[in-house]
Amino acid sequence: MSRAARLLLWLEIVLFSTALLAQDLASFEKKTSVKTLSNGLTIVVCERHEAPVFSFYTLVDAGAAQDPKGQTGMAHMFEHMAFKGTTTIGTTDYAAEKVAMEKEEQAYEAYQREKLKRVGQDPKKVEELEKQFLQAEEEADKYVIKNEFGEIIEREGGEDLNATTAEDETSYFYSLPSNRLELWAYLESDRFLHPVLREFYQERDVVYEERRMRTDSSPLGRMIEQFLATAYIAHPYRNPNVGWPSDLTNLTRTEAQQFFDKYYVASNMTIAVVGDVKPDEVFFLAEKYFGQLPAKPKPEDLNTVEPKQVDERNVNIPERSQPIYLEGYHRGDYRDKDDAVYDAISDLLSEGRTSRLYRSLVRDKKIAAAAVGFTDFPGVKYPSLFGFYAVPTRGHTPAELQAGFKEEIDRIKTQDVSDAELEMVKTRAKANLIRGLGDNGGLAQQLAIYQARYGDWRELFYNIDRLQKVTKEDIRRVANATFTPTNRTVAIVQTVKPPAAQEQTTQSQ
Repeated sequence: MSRAARLLLWLEIVLFSTALLAQDLASFEKKTSVKTLSNGLTIVVCERHEAPVFSFYTLVDAGAAQDPKGQTGMAHMFEHMAFKGTTTIGTTDYAAEKVAMEKEEQAYEAYQREKLKRVGQDPKKVEELEKQFLQAEEEADKYVIKNEFGEIIEREGGEDLNATTAEDETSYFYSLPSNRLELWAYLESDRFLHPVLREFYQERDVVYEERRMRTDSSPLGRMIEQFLATAYIAHPYRNPNVGWPSDLTNLTRTEAQQFFDKYYVASNMTIAVVGDVKPDEVFFLAEKYFGQLPAKPKPEDLNTVEPKQVDERNVNIPERSQPIYLEGYHRGDYRDKDDAVYDAISDLLSEGRTSRLYRSLVRDKKIAAAAVGFTDFPGVKYPSLFGFYAVPTRGHTPAELQAGFKEEIDRIKTQDVSDAELEMVKTRAKANLIRGLGDNGGLAQQLAIYQARYGDWRELFYNIDRLQKVTKEDIRRVANATFTPTNRTVAIVQTVKPPAAQEQTTQSQ
């Protein structure tokens, strides 16, 4: 890095540090309020009156890890179902639609029973039952007003309407003008109070296509899926977020409703609202609309604990693609006493062009086009993985990447980081916090996540405080305890030639 570049980086860090002084915990406490409704739903409100808009983030504490056995991909389905409307939105005649949907479900269940028979299946009957199901589906579809929920939000000035499914939660969010606050409260509560899982089987096909594109047709997607299924032998983190193909193609609307009834309850939901709003008004509307959600106990947590890994695990995947290298090490969950240390190691290794992995593998040795170390994969709620990922440059191999990672890992284990490096890590953490809180949507996301995970949004700031206390000794201690061969899982995509190329090579020999 040139002297000019170092100066610019230093100035940027100073500016971010100065900005942080104006956005410390005390200032946020003055404008942030929390209320838990009698039914258990938690609302966090943060006032920002710079512009007449607000953003929200609804977090449901159920993700892919909560998918029932044999129903992987179910949590992800609700990312799609949440925009299908309610008993009053998305339908021309709900009473008639409800009857048609019941017939559709009965037809599908009959078709599925025959299709899944191991003994005595009648192919002609399967074909006829499938035909009856498709006819019933078509009949139910006649009542659907497609995309009405999204069109209402867009018409009222809404932006960034979306949802995401992670291993640990499912989230819903968008932004609206401040004078549409009550409309938001009505719409957002109604899709959890009166959801209609219409077009379920068409949307299931959409999700399956998503899986085909992102996993089945992607060498990297297949690699990650096999990597996680190898690194975990018991915990649900081993299952793909989008679902295993055989599970996904057999999900039913009835099972989806059971999942919704269990996990989409008020006590399992946290909502953060940020922008040009007043806490009293938000809380009043929350009581009026979200208070209608029935009070039910929070669902029980997972009780499966991943057994301690006792030997290295390896996955080698032959692909007609560029080679890829991935390795991971088991670590604790987000409540682990060394969570901040893992964050520091990840930053030290991977944050920008001054990071150790970039300088070593990409810039100096030129054996990698990209090389990173990252923590909290695939989730944070349960014990997860610290990973190392790289793509070799032309003429170089995954074995060279593995050796390059080992060299940098051994360096962390045996040598103290410099004072300048550690200070840079801590200062960047403050700067990244500022970036994350810079817009209403980003702040709403962080407030909802930290309130849901810790029961206190202030942990967003306490986490930074914990990172500031990380020492050189902490980094060496955690690296030596974590980065061991018996705790490692390695996945490699090995390039194989097409059959014609292999045959030509053989003939030339």
